[in-house]
Amino acid sequence: MRRDPDSLMTADGRPDSRTAGERDPYLTHLGERIRSLRAARGMSRKDLARGADVSERYLANLETGTGNASVLLLRQVAGALDVPLPVVLAEVDGHVDAGGHTSPRATEFSQLVQWLAQLPASDLARVREAARHALSPAESRDARHRRIALIGLRGAGKSTLGRALAASEGMPFVELNVAIEQEAGASLSEIHSLYGQAAYRRYEMRALERVLRDNDTMVLATPGSLVSEPATFNLLLSRCFTIWVRTSPEEHMARVVAQGDMRPMEGNREAMTDLRRILQARTPLYSRADVSIDTSGQDAATSLRMLQTQLGRTQA
Repeated sequence: MRRDPDSLMTADGRPDSRTAGERDPYLTHLGERIRSLRAARGMSRKDLARGADVSERYLANLETGTGNASVLLLRQVAGALDVPLPVVLAEVDGHVDAGGHTSPRATEFSQLVQWLAQLPASDLARVREAARHALSPAESRDARHRRIALIGLRGAGKSTLGRALAASEGMPFVELNVAIEQEAGASLSEIHSLYGQAAYRRYEMRALERVLRDNDTMVLATPGSLVSEPATFNLLLSRCFTIWVRTSPEEHMARVVAQGDMRPMEGNREAMTDLRRILQARTPLYSRADVSIDTSGQDAATSLRMLQTQLGRTQA
């Protein structure tokens, strides 16, 4: 049964008459954080509400900073997003076991996150890359360049470009979505509806690990949301030469609709707003690619030449 706490009550149970201008800054920031995480994962509010077992009304109030942010319900939201609660809160309190003791691992994690939170953005980027290289399997530069992975939002042209590039280079073309379905023995829609977001992420990681084992050379087209799963994205970055295929939000939407998929428009008057929010949330992640190409206003042949030029320039 879904919970729908009274989102307009104060801590002592009285009606909360605060206006939008009087909202608690922490709750406002928390709502923005949840909305950003949801956008990065490409989840609709309905999807997240269903996964967290809360009402859409509660989630809407939470995202706008007017909700009563129950810790238990926040844990459900974090679980549906498949991220640790500290990632939602951007703060860490030590986890306590059944005996009332904080576990050593939780203490280390807490100290690490608190230390990271104090670093400037430039140092965070350096720490992230250093950790990625230290923990990833050793991979030579030449080996990475033999695996080319295309990342970016749906509708950017990853599959079209990937097939054309693979054919021109005599390399296998792999669609990770197909590999995920093979791994799960179910369609993508069935994975999401039957097993949920967390299960989909597990199948995504297994599928990526398998195609990396099976292919020393390939052109790989990846799902748009892969970049929002840190472990999976870091594996991709360490083992493949990554290219962000980008275009304008308008072209993203037009290409998806031109392919006969009307789902982005069905029952959603704010489809373009949602798409822009997703792109904004993922841009820092997509920007970690080795190179990027902008296919806005370009036909497939021109985009392929641009891609080949980028590859020739970086591999020379």
